[in-house]
Amino acid sequence: MTTIDKSKPVMVTGATGYVAGWLVKQLLEEGITVHAAVRNPDNQTKLQHLNEIAAKAPGQIHYFKSDLLQEGSYAKAMEGCELVFHTASPFTSNYKDPQKELIDPAKLGTRNVLAQASQTPSVKRVVLTSSCAAIYTDASDLQQTPNGEFTEEIWNTSASLTYQPYSYSKTVAEQEAWAINKKQNQWDLVVINPSFVMGPALNPKTNTSESMSVLKQLGDGTMKVGAPKMGFGMVDVRDVANAHFLAGYTPKANGRHITSGHNTNLLDMAKTLIPKYGSTYPIPKRALPKWLLMIVGPMANPLFTRKFIKNNVNMPWVGNNSKIKNELGMTFRPMQETMEDSFQVLIDEGII
Repeated sequence: MTTIDKSKPVMVTGATGYVAGWLVKQLLEEGITVHAAVRNPDNQTKLQHLNEIAAKAPGQIHYFKSDLLQEGSYAKAMEGCELVFHTASPFTSNYKDPQKELIDPAKLGTRNVLAQASQTPSVKRVVLTSSCAAIYTDASDLQQTPNGEFTEEIWNTSASLTYQPYSYSKTVAEQEAWAINKKQNQWDLVVINPSFVMGPALNPKTNTSESMSVLKQLGDGTMKVGAPKMGFGMVDVRDVANAHFLAGYTPKANGRHITSGHNTNLLDMAKTLIPKYGSTYPIPKRALPKWLLMIVGPMANPLFTRKFIKNNVNMPWVGNNSKIKNELGMTFRPMQETMEDSFQVLIDEGII
């Protein structure tokens, strides 16, 4: 049981990020002082949305220059904080060297932040953003799980540097966090494992998240012929932020937490947009056949290898979210609300 004092500042790494932005908003609105660790505190374009939120909220925000890969770079930002949110981690499908661009930053970043936590006497709890990708690689992994569902007890064992390196990076980083946590008894570790995060970006102009890219493709005609029935979990970005907040301030919070609102697939997600936007935008209405994907997928996207298509298309995904609901009192938004809110932001910003 770890009780965090809300009058003390908290540190958020990668504070301008997609999830972190909503978390910072919630913290500021609760009157909490946020130490925002960012790469460049002088980049006003990236900080503007946070400054606007802070101006209207009872909490305060202070920026600290920091670098995931630099040892000791979080020392100043962490000073006086009982609670640390480590949300910063690379999420991209556009990489040339997975070791250098995904694995190293994820692992070294985790190591640097948690080593600093051990050197900062005030720190009592670290909340780490991991992913359901640290639990599974492909939807087909479900066939090997007890009761045909993904739970917090399961670890990803099938991702590697050459297959699904992003999932591998999340697995390696979270395992590193637990290993570091075990070697000390000053702070406890609570982990949030979101599935695919969707929802409106607070700063859409600088948001290059994978979810924005998928959403854009659903509305710009890229998938008008059909969407792959690719199984995965989905969760609203605002719910993920709230999950972090609850993980930070619920004294009994412990361990990993599958943070997923819906067991779904890409086609079903697209269909939620049809009632409101289907007559104006070329939203896909039918499934792209698996055999066709096997032919065109690898040409359209290097990540869409035949192995990936075989293991994820027309494969259901089932995540058990009972732990976070029961232990942290978490609730999840309806999928239609998430999809419509996200899509509307892209329209309002002229992105589609």
